[in-house]
Amino acid sequence: MIRKTMSAVGAWLARVPVEDPVDRRNAPFVQLLLLAMGTLMPINKVVHLFFTSFRHSMSVPGLITDMLTDVLMMGAAWFGIFLIRRGAFRPAVKMYIGVMLFSAAWAYSLIGLDRLSNDPFPLLLLGLGGLVLGRRTLWTVYGLLMVVFALGTVADIYHQWGSGPLDIPIGKKVSMAMSYAVVAFVLDRTIDALRESLAESNARGQLLQIVNERLRREMDDRARAQQLLIHAQKLQTVGRVAGGVAHDFSNVLGVILGYAQRRERLADSGTGALLTALQGVEKAATRGMSITRRLLGFSRQEATQLEVFDASEALRELLPMVCQLFDTNVRVQLSPANTPHAIRFDRTQFELVVLSMAANARDAMPLGGNFMMAVQGDAEHVEVVLSDNGTGMSDDVSSRVFEAFFTTKPAESGTGLGLAVVKDLVYAAGGQVDVRSAIGFGTTFHIRLPRKDLAAVSMMPLPA
Repeated sequence: MIRKTMSAVGAWLARVPVEDPVDRRNAPFVQLLLLAMGTLMPINKVVHLFFTSFRHSMSVPGLITDMLTDVLMMGAAWFGIFLIRRGAFRPAVKMYIGVMLFSAAWAYSLIGLDRLSNDPFPLLLLGLGGLVLGRRTLWTVYGLLMVVFALGTVADIYHQWGSGPLDIPIGKKVSMAMSYAVVAFVLDRTIDALRESLAESNARGQLLQIVNERLRREMDDRARAQQLLIHAQKLQTVGRVAGGVAHDFSNVLGVILGYAQRRERLADSGTGALLTALQGVEKAATRGMSITRRLLGFSRQEATQLEVFDASEALRELLPMVCQLFDTNVRVQLSPANTPHAIRFDRTQFELVVLSMAANARDAMPLGGNFMMAVQGDAEHVEVVLSDNGTGMSDDVSSRVFEAFFTTKPAESGTGLGLAVVKDLVYAAGGQVDVRSAIGFGTTFHIRLPRKDLAAVSMMPLPA
């Protein structure tokens, strides 16, 4: 309970509308100090008046002066708290120091320096003025305190005048002035060191802020560049698919045109033949729409959208588009999976990874061959395997195949960015990609991704 209360009080003291960070850091302490001065000062005065010989050692004017100055300083403390809560931190401190100095000058000029020699307020004024307002205020307060001490010395001389020889301990007063000078000097050096440390800290903070802002811009630029690169890779892959898509559309349109050319004969054959023909037209049109929808969705430039899906199902849906990449002398196969293999990936980016590798496999099999896609895994990982029996790669080429701008293709047919993008996308999904290849024995890519929990998956039959 006590800790909770202290925490709430500390939060309230720190919640001040002060813009300067140093003043905002000093505000809780100064408020506590003023709160103590405004509360403890009247208690201290009551104790001195009723439980010590303080009131018997002072004259009536001196006692009245002491009471009035205490009331004045107590009011200044509470008013200073009011100003700080309104955001006027420095004016509040200046006001309080000014009232304290005025009260000290009034009291010392009437009571004298000897009777107030143990007064702790001069040290308080030096510390408060120097640490909160700076070195100039520190030495200004010191100079004004020397004036106050001089007034007190004059009051001491006045009180002794006409009552015998003067007993003014000049050495003691000089020693007091020198002591305060040493305190002021130590505070000055301490404040200077603190200010320098704070300035260095602020400079480092500003430099760090600049560096962070520059890093943030670079990360944003990198993200935008990566999105543009991914989109460019999609468009390049779409270009490669275009030939196969055109051939497929030609077949679709050929079917529709064939039914249309036989319309009169079909009409003579009766309603049944006409319905059968329309069903054929519908199937052909549906296939064309499916190809168009898949191609448009793949080539669209969209922000990354991670989702959990079955890798086997994704490969099954992508199979027709993969087939469009290859000539008729290449056999494309998909090894079916008996259980769901869920991964977390951007669906279109996953398709880009597969199509990019399929495109490389096509270039590696100019005379034809086999391209295999399979999904396997264990309790923690899902592995997508893409392999061909093409020309293969040497160990040197295999070790550099994922480097940006590295390519063995002619300048007009390869950028060297396809597999670099693949690696970045797989790594961003928390996975790894490896390659195994040998000259004359083809190439196999292993994409290893974390397995995710797929609560419900509708598994459609995979082609054998």
